[in-house]
Amino acid sequence: MQLPTNKRLMIFSGTSNPRLAEEVATCLGMKLGGVEISSFADSSTYVRFSESVRGCDAFVIQTICYPVDHSVMQHFIMIDALKRASAKRITAVAPFYPYARQDRKARGREPITARLMADFYEAAGTDRILSVDLHAGQIQGFFNAPFDHLTALPLLADYFAKSLKDDFVIVSPDAGGVRLADKWGQYLNEMYGLTTQVAFLHKRRRRDVRNATETLAVVGDVEGRVCVVVDDMIDTGGTLTHGCDALLNAGATEVYAAATHPVLSDPATDRIKNSALKQIVVTNTLPVTSEKEIDKLVVLSIAPIIAEAIKAVFEEGSVSELFHDKNQP
Repeated sequence: MQLPTNKRLMIFSGTSNPRLAEEVATCLGMKLGGVEISSFADSSTYVRFSESVRGCDAFVIQTICYPVDHSVMQHFIMIDALKRASAKRITAVAPFYPYARQDRKARGREPITARLMADFYEAAGTDRILSVDLHAGQIQGFFNAPFDHLTALPLLADYFAKSLKDDFVIVSPDAGGVRLADKWGQYLNEMYGLTTQVAFLHKRRRRDVRNATETLAVVGDVEGRVCVVVDDMIDTGGTLTHGCDALLNAGATEVYAAATHPVLSDPATDRIKNSALKQIVVTNTLPVTSEKEIDKLVVLSIAPIIAEAIKAVFEEGSVSELFHDKNQP
């Protein structure tokens, strides 16, 4: 008797962002694995894989977007089905990690949902998780399973290095994001020889309204300079548009923005459309629907980066080397 020794890679997609999953598979020269996903009359999810997954190295790509609870539950159910069908290793690919903004107790009697999601993923049968630009680096520590953190920084920074001729100021939307702005500066200096300054917006989060902030001051010299505000996500767009106004009032000539995850909850599209922002560059970790496609919005594909990471994991290679160790949040 001779046992097979060749590993088998299979990639599957949930229903939230199939276009991204198809792009990832194309980058790898593959096709997505067959899976039947439907709903019962009471809206609960049914999943069945249409081909054998026994002994395979399975990657399940699911963007956690609206409706969030449905998307994340579908991910868990697909992972559970693979585990019960004897997949050898299951990697959950969640380009946008769910419930990431509640990574600690900021006030009494609050949950830590980012940790709860980690428990759910491991309970479902996840052997490894892969995500892009976490909202907080500590989320990696919530897992006992290996966690591969990817970043869109090179993709976004390359775009601005090639499209903006002069040096520009990297702006963090708050004091907590200065580390990300510094990484942008280091990358642009190493790859393009650009010397960029860093500034940040001093803001205060309102307690009386959810997802609302007010910008108090600009810290740094932006007068007569082009500014690029960098963040991990754009949700309702309030922080970004208020920050844009503050930068222009401080003497900035133009304001651009870059973010990995275009959540774009209402009324983000209207706010951006009516703002003084010159351009916003995002990736397709989340699907951008037709009604959110505006002239100011540029969407870059994150698929090649995810595909390279999947290939490295499958071949037992280094993921950090793909980003020259710039992928640690």
